[in-house]
Amino acid sequence: MQKFKRKVFYLGGFDPRGVRFYHQLYRDQAGRYDRLSGEDVIVSGRRAGPAGSVVSTVWSVENAQAGVETDYEFLRWEDLVGKVWIRNPLKLAWRSIATYVGHGRFMQFSRMKKLRPGPVLTICYPPFLAVMIPLLFALLPALLLWTVLPFWAAALAGIVISAVASGKWLNKLVVPWLLRFTYYHHTLAAGGPGEALDARLDAFARRIADELDEPWDEILFLTHSAGTILGMSVMRRLFDLRGTRLPDHFAMVGMGQVVPVVALRTDARWYHADLRALADKHFRYVDLSFPPDGAAYFNVNPLLLESDNYAARVDMLSPRFHLFYDPENYHGGWSNKYEAHFDYLRVGDRLSPVDFLSLTAGRRTLDDAIAAFRTIP
Repeated sequence: MQKFKRKVFYLGGFDPRGVRFYHQLYRDQAGRYDRLSGEDVIVSGRRAGPAGSVVSTVWSVENAQAGVETDYEFLRWEDLVGKVWIRNPLKLAWRSIATYVGHGRFMQFSRMKKLRPGPVLTICYPPFLAVMIPLLFALLPALLLWTVLPFWAAALAGIVISAVASGKWLNKLVVPWLLRFTYYHHTLAAGGPGEALDARLDAFARRIADELDEPWDEILFLTHSAGTILGMSVMRRLFDLRGTRLPDHFAMVGMGQVVPVVALRTDARWYHADLRALADKHFRYVDLSFPPDGAAYFNVNPLLLESDNYAARVDMLSPRFHLFYDPENYHGGWSNKYEAHFDYLRVGDRLSPVDFLSLTAGRRTLDDAIAAFRTIP
């Protein structure tokens, strides 16, 4: 069997955990894929990418039974995330005030609601819960204790109980992460990438451009979550390097796409220019966003947010996770919103043609995988 050689570039979301976490996640999911497919996917250790370890980390994926070799390149920006990751809850609360003032001034909430109402709730509920949950955990115990204690002692006890208990519930509802995410993208929309991120995006585009003429059977640029926002800027830079058309064996995939978080800010003029620059460019784009994922913009084509037409070949799909998980393992409900947002990178209880391992370690091309997926009732 002639080997199928694939190059994967992965650009992840707003997450300080970085390459070690995602490499182990890939290995774990490869094990699940092995058990379900009967194939043996071997994932190598990590090594520095061709442009240095600051820009990317690479590992090899070999699926001998399917005759597939994948060179997987993890595009790194977790160091930049770590520099803006707010750990102090009081500082996070203060920055969140500025964030929502900015959203109130510049976010097109009415347009966002028309595109997809779920993400509006995802953006708006964190500050409400960040106030209400600590308040309830303080007020209810204080009122009960006031029956046997002086008011000052009951109030102090309520504050202590709230400080201990509310954090667990806020984390369960991913409120701190969403506040950090929203604050960062508020600053990104208003101020642009900044020198460090701008240089990193340029480096990502150069790495992809360097591989376009190499003898790969398929080149995939996979973006996830906030990586879908930055991915559009990388694509604009890639076209600056390569012209108006990319090779047919190249495709961009957006998973859990959140481009409107920045694109619908009226002050994000730099980003609007990036999106407009892609309108007449020829490339393959596939969007995999799941309707129950409250952060994702299902069936919202990011290429139409700033333009009326586009030249790209586009597929908008739901990965339909519910079909591939047993009910007890399916990440549904409010408490699983964060986990559901990572199902794009996992293998379920049954293989999907478009799950992460099937796309990156399987024999099907992206177009063949989509064709097989469309036959599933």
